[in-house]
Amino acid sequence: MNFEEYRAKPLLEKSGIAVPESALVRDADAARAAAEKIGRCVVKAQVPTGKRGKAGGIKLAATPEEAKFHAQAILGMEIDGYQVEKLLIEAQVPIARELYAAVLNDAGSRNPMILFSMMGGMDVEEVAETDPEAMRKIPVDIMRGFDLAMARQALEGCGLAEMEGAVAEVLVRLYQAYRDYDAELLEINPLVLTDDKRVIALDCKLTIDDSAAPRQAELAEQAAPELMTPLEAKAQQAGLKYIALGGSVGVLANGAGLTMTSMDAITHYGGKPANFLEIGGEAYTKAKIALSILLENQEIRSLLVNFCGAFARTDVMTEGLVSAWKELAPDIPIFFTIHGTGEEEAVKIVRAELGLEPFDLMDDAVKAAVAAAAEAA
Repeated sequence: MNFEEYRAKPLLEKSGIAVPESALVRDADAARAAAEKIGRCVVKAQVPTGKRGKAGGIKLAATPEEAKFHAQAILGMEIDGYQVEKLLIEAQVPIARELYAAVLNDAGSRNPMILFSMMGGMDVEEVAETDPEAMRKIPVDIMRGFDLAMARQALEGCGLAEMEGAVAEVLVRLYQAYRDYDAELLEINPLVLTDDKRVIALDCKLTIDDSAAPRQAELAEQAAPELMTPLEAKAQQAGLKYIALGGSVGVLANGAGLTMTSMDAITHYGGKPANFLEIGGEAYTKAKIALSILLENQEIRSLLVNFCGAFARTDVMTEGLVSAWKELAPDIPIFFTIHGTGEEEAVKIVRAELGLEPFDLMDDAVKAAVAAAAEAA
């Protein structure tokens, strides 16, 4: 789940991190009225994506009339596929220095990672490329946590002088907010030092793990709508998770882990997966809609079916898929690999109904699907 800036910043403020005065508006006249109250301001497009400034979605305004002018230009603008319908009118602050701070999930250590740089306001990728040492990476033992002493140690040698303590406190509070809200990423860019010795978050990017929705029910309702293709939207309406990937080998498997393993294997053997679509134990009832969604992708040249049953029975999943396959009658080759609960019955169904022989090894099924896709290209 991704959150727009105006949703994320109050969470920072609630955690004790200062943010500028601001007002959310939806039209140019409201932007002007907000600027009359706030004074010199920044007019900021509210969409759940980065690089708004480069797209022309962030403008400085010295007067209410200028704020209205910029609002008229930004509203309706498209940024990275999102249409701008809301603006944040935010007070300008006297910036002395721009910093960067973030906490994210680190896949390598399976723990949180705090990032900090004295080069805020720039693309993180640019900082990493031009000067890798400029980005400090502070691994955190999730069982131990992150305290003020650790933060001060992490900031040693940064040249923050008398502001080091205040910045350290922000890092501690940022980490706590990351934990409190089940974040995958909580980023402040820029985190600024002001001329009058304050530390203020001028922007905030927040991404929360989808699986945390039951724990963060109120917050989850505020998440920005996903930008989806028509097929992705169709799958969501059917209760399925579909992601188009641009390849030619279709993938249908039960469980997200097995689906991703199948995709990795396709790539390993020289192919390119066409999609992510896991169907799980609902294959019997949802096989037809899942298969029809896959087949609407005209780039698919072969289909890999990988079922592995533990609690879900592979014969029940296979029966549902085979029935859908016969009804839809697609003109592409299909390759099965089936293991686990009910596999003997599942294999018999494929043999009897489709006249095909499932592969004993997943790798062999993947190789065959990749080769068939390449031949049909």
